[in-house]
Amino acid sequence: MTTTTAPASVFNREALEQLLAETPLPEWADQHRRACMDQFEKLALPDRRQEHWMRTDLRMFKPDMWGLRPAPSSEPPTGLLSARFPSSNDQSRDVQTMGQPDYAGHFKTMNGHVVQNEIDPALADKGVVFGTAEDVLASNGDVLKKHWLQTIDSKHDYFAALHGAFHRGSMILYVPPGIRIAEPIHCLAAIDNGGVDTSHVLVVLGEDAEATVLTETATCETTGSGTGFHCGGTEIVVGKNSFLRMVNVQNWDRGVWHIARQKAVVHQNAKLQWTLAALGSRLSQVAQDVALVGKNAEAQVNGVMFTEGKQQLVYNTLQHHEALSCRSDLLYKGALQDRSRIVWRGMIKVDKAAQKTDGYQRNDNLMLSEAARSDSIPGLEIEADDVRCTHGATSGRVDEEQIFYAQARGLSADEAARLVVAGFFQQVFDRITIPSVREALATAIGSRIRRVS
Repeated sequence: MTTTTAPASVFNREALEQLLAETPLPEWADQHRRACMDQFEKLALPDRRQEHWMRTDLRMFKPDMWGLRPAPSSEPPTGLLSARFPSSNDQSRDVQTMGQPDYAGHFKTMNGHVVQNEIDPALADKGVVFGTAEDVLASNGDVLKKHWLQTIDSKHDYFAALHGAFHRGSMILYVPPGIRIAEPIHCLAAIDNGGVDTSHVLVVLGEDAEATVLTETATCETTGSGTGFHCGGTEIVVGKNSFLRMVNVQNWDRGVWHIARQKAVVHQNAKLQWTLAALGSRLSQVAQDVALVGKNAEAQVNGVMFTEGKQQLVYNTLQHHEALSCRSDLLYKGALQDRSRIVWRGMIKVDKAAQKTDGYQRNDNLMLSEAARSDSIPGLEIEADDVRCTHGATSGRVDEEQIFYAQARGLSADEAARLVVAGFFQQVFDRITIPSVREALATAIGSRIRRVS
């Protein structure tokens, strides 16, 4: 770990004290902020000598360009997964919303400022806790203290410590034991041009609970010229015998720097289906970890990535088997056009106590341009001797015969490319059990595809 002086930045002590005054947390949480700030001041930007950063180019990232911003005057844009949220006194549905899912709750932020925070009153009556970190930790700190910024390592590197100190506009969902939420919870983090988002998401399911949580990002700019910086974190705790469907959609404008730490902990007999989609940003550097800590825990991880222009997406995944008879299944698929690049580095780690592990990971990439580049680095680290762990990775160009075949039947070159890419992603789309998510991702990717070059 590098411990030289951090670069100049408006993320400094003065900004932290102002944040503490504006959005006070319980004393223990504010002390955690200060501890992260102490670490942040000792750290430099990651460099290519560090394993997870060796394929990430941060030379154009300037820390002194970014800092927490005041509340914007504009409304947040509509995300890919947004839908109508009926108020408690509105029982009607208009024509435009027919067929769309209703949400059990909505949480929206703009530049880290909360602009919407709603939950179905019937769920609140059942003990479901949902809202801002300031409100939830003040009223339920005894339950959530052991989880808040404890699942991810918030002091590991420059960006982790920055997030630990300066998180703002954060959302917490706690589902008590035995409660099952039928409709999804929706969380949208948005920025305007030049905006900054440091939001944190914490989802905790008690024993024998069930929920679906959809989180997404969006930028007000639609021309491809919008800039911004996201430094976020996601923590997931799935209690015994519980089931969580989690969706993360990254759809920033192509000038946004996206850095995120995401980790799920899955307990005994619990199940997690985690779908991640990466469509936007200038550069993304994401760590997505799953820890299977209880016997018979299961995790299915689905990744959908599409890049264009000069985008670079770097995703480091970890399937950590810590307990007996656990199962993990990861499938990442990416399609690249223009001069874009995708880097996926995956690891299945099996502890000595995790006998009878069943672990699988696969990464497939489809090149739509000769100038695009993909790097796939699967890995295994196994200490147990009674396991079944396999991995695979492929990268290749579109079969020209498929394009020719489609064009011979009347399709244009662009239509043929869209058809081939849709078929490529179908395997992972089939694993997504939420129809609205599946359809939104297919539409978003289809609108970006151009002819194969």
